[in-house]
Amino acid sequence: MPSSEYCGQLGKQDNCQVAVSLSIANEHASLPVAYSLYLPESWADDAGRRAKAGVPSTISFRTKPRIALDQLEWACANGLPRGDVIADAGYGAEERFRAGITELGLRYVVGVKSTNTVWTKIAIGSAQVDTRMSVERVALTLADDAWRTLRWREGTNEKLDGRFARVRVRVAIDAAEEWLLIEWPEDEKAPTKFWLSTLRSGISFAHLVSRAKLRWRIERDYLELKQEIGLGHFEGRGWRGFHHHATLCIAAYGFLVAERAAFSPCEAIAAGVFEAAELPQDWRPRGAAGPNPASCSRQHRDAAA
Repeated sequence: MPSSEYCGQLGKQDNCQVAVSLSIANEHASLPVAYSLYLPESWADDAGRRAKAGVPSTISFRTKPRIALDQLEWACANGLPRGDVIADAGYGAEERFRAGITELGLRYVVGVKSTNTVWTKIAIGSAQVDTRMSVERVALTLADDAWRTLRWREGTNEKLDGRFARVRVRVAIDAAEEWLLIEWPEDEKAPTKFWLSTLRSGISFAHLVSRAKLRWRIERDYLELKQEIGLGHFEGRGWRGFHHHATLCIAAYGFLVAERAAFSPCEAIAAGVFEAAELPQDWRPRGAAGPNPASCSRQHRDAAA
């Protein structure tokens, strides 16, 4: 079922299989809880291809943001932990995706493209006037004192920081205000990253940056899932086989993360992400004695053989 899509691991367009996933995560661990193959429109409308790959008749063409929103709706309906939604610009740039998150009662920090437009106030003489402009243009109008260098996590070899600015904007003239967060490294000629966020207005600057950058955790875990567990090694062409392979890899990775948390010298790092399963009342570890062991005679160590 491969099609020509942008592959993040290769950094270019190539023939590949693309999945949309939803992970639950904190600063220490993440795990996919929904994982679905993206079916391009050329595949969705081709009955011969569908039959050969075993694509269920209930599956129709959906954009990647639509699949992601369906996964969020499923997670909320099934009582999974509710938190802030974090996504890259491939999803966050779509207004319907952001609106869907809000309708679910969730807050978001999502990447957007430099061409996404917002309403913001600019000074014209002594008046503040609402003006619609691209987020990149907003960044270029900010004063020097709007930018701050903030550390967002401890890296492997060094502390990671960046140069950021934030400003309150509206995505529509009658919409509620939200944050526009911008990253502009000092060695770059233009801003490099933009996020829109409905996190509370009183959130600290550092916390907002930390939330936006939390995707590094999922990206790092996916790298391990693909390289160490084999998630990226599937070479089949069947719908069912693809999802079975992913399910087994994710289950194995969940076990490894839970084991790491159990043996951590600090508090359980996966708290809030993984819940311990309840054991049956009659469960016993392998090799343990039964509940009513048979009695055995004791022999004195000096007794004659």
